[in-house]
Amino acid sequence: MNAEKERLMKEIMAVDFALVDLHLYLDTHPWDQKTIACYNQLVQKSMALRRMYESRYGPISAYSPNNRCPWQWAIQPWPWEKEDL
Repeated sequence: MNAEKERLMKEIMAVDFALVDLHLYLDTHPWDQKTIACYNQLVQKSMALRRMYESRYGPISAYSPNNRCPWQWAIQPWPWEKEDL
C-alpha cells in the first residue's frame, strides 16, 4: 500500500472512531449542542475523506456510491489488505 493511501485510510479510521465515540456519548447526552456540532463537523470530514479515498483508490465498502462495472469492490485489494503481502 503506498504511503498516501495508507495515511488517508488511517485518517478515515481515526475520524470514524471519533464519530462512534461521540455517537455513544450523544445517546446519553442528547442536548449537548457543542458535541452535536462537533459530531456534524466530523461527519462532513469523514464524507470528504471517503470521497477523496474512493476517487483515488476505489470503494471503501460495498455500500460506497461509486461502484461501477466491473464490480470494483471484488476486483481490487480490500481496504484493510496490504498490497505487498
